[in-house]
Amino acid sequence: MNEQEAPRQLLVRARGDDSPLYTSTAGFHADTPEDFTIGLSTGDPALRLPEGVMHRLTSWNAELPPEGFTVKASLRKHVRIGRGLAQSVAQHLGPPWAVRYWDAQHGTAKFVCWGCSRLSWTQDLHGNPPHPLHMTIMAEYKWGPFRAEGFGDFMPDDPAAGLALPGDLVDDLYTWANDFDTEMNKYLAERDEDAYNARRSELESRGEELTRRVACVLRPGRTVTYASLA
Repeated sequence: MNEQEAPRQLLVRARGDDSPLYTSTAGFHADTPEDFTIGLSTGDPALRLPEGVMHRLTSWNAELPPEGFTVKASLRKHVRIGRGLAQSVAQHLGPPWAVRYWDAQHGTAKFVCWGCSRLSWTQDLHGNPPHPLHMTIMAEYKWGPFRAEGFGDFMPDDPAAGLALPGDLVDDLYTWANDFDTEMNKYLAERDEDAYNARRSELESRGEELTRRVACVLRPGRTVTYASLA
């Protein structure tokens, strides 16, 4: 990966100043927390953070324990809240950004995976790319409805894919895939071309609508296209 292809760097760290978000002039070569010297507003248009996340980041940054970090219970609580916020930021920003979280309790800055939210010492926790970025949706007998290069077919709630789709959308995708299998079984048993074509038309429409719904909830940097029925 060259510097032009590398994700932008972001550090989430509470210091009590204007914003807990920092980037670095070192870009791709940013290595330590000390490299992150440029503050970013929570409302920076490059981030497009949801209003709720912006508000919680600001409150967390301003609410440093009044006694400092000398009381372990206060420190643990503050670190736990910050970790959750860093995970929310990483999930929202997706692959275009590499997000790290400064853990004041342990004095560490770990990468936050935008797909599974785990913290790791390395940016490529799951390999590169860590999760499928460009996907297709397709109904094929006894296969999962998603396809991606390097991943093959997979189900909408596969943790390795890190899609984090809403539960109702996951259910509808499963139903659509199962309905396609059912229709294939009917066709093989009945060989009724007219009835089969009518049912395929309905499945096509549902597949297109499901693809639109998936596209609306994917994280930045990820795409999905509809590839019809097999």
